[in-house]
Amino acid sequence: MNEPGTDTSSGPLEAYEELRAGFTAVVSHELRTPLARALALLESGSDPATVLQKVRAEIEEMTALVDDVLFLAELESGRAVVAFGPSKALPELERVASEQSERADRADVRIEVTGDADAELPLRPRMLAVVAENLIENALRYAGPGTTFRLVVERNALVAADDGAGVEERDVPRLFERFYRADRARASRGTGLGLAIVKHIVTSAGGSVEASSSPGGGLEIRCAFPAA
Repeated sequence: MNEPGTDTSSGPLEAYEELRAGFTAVVSHELRTPLARALALLESGSDPATVLQKVRAEIEEMTALVDDVLFLAELESGRAVVAFGPSKALPELERVASEQSERADRADVRIEVTGDADAELPLRPRMLAVVAENLIENALRYAGPGTTFRLVVERNALVAADDGAGVEERDVPRLFERFYRADRARASRGTGLGLAIVKHIVTSAGGSVEASSSPGGGLEIRCAFPAA
């Protein structure tokens, strides 16, 4: 028998605990993978300089994962407030694209930034940069060599599109889930959180995010914001 005043409606709490447990399990798995690779390298007996370089890459991957997890957790908890306010988007996007140019060259992906120079989006420059960085990184990892990635500023919208490999139709609805990777992308060393971060920032600003794709037809992500 429950004590007087005891709340028996544990549904939301149980749902939260299930979500937390699942999130913890996935994070643990994602961290174990690069850790296992690093340990295997240390035990391989290979050239020390080569091993050190590869182990450093694994440590950097784990660091990136932890950083993304913490950032997303802060966004979802409200501790890291998404900075709202109109910002001219094109200059900030061009700056971010310029910073990513060396990585784009290595990936053999061309980045283009176009649109209305006077168009504003309801995000402060820092959050706009985070969105752009994650959209670009997603393309560099998955679009494939010899492709073009475009960031286009429209009135009340930011569109990211590439002409790369695209994804299967069944995978499109899940692209913004934390840690989700389509079959073709499972070998990637990305954290699987980039598009989840994009979605959270955009929806926190009152906007919406939609993806469309087909195999061989590239991927388009549209971030739409309320009319000013």
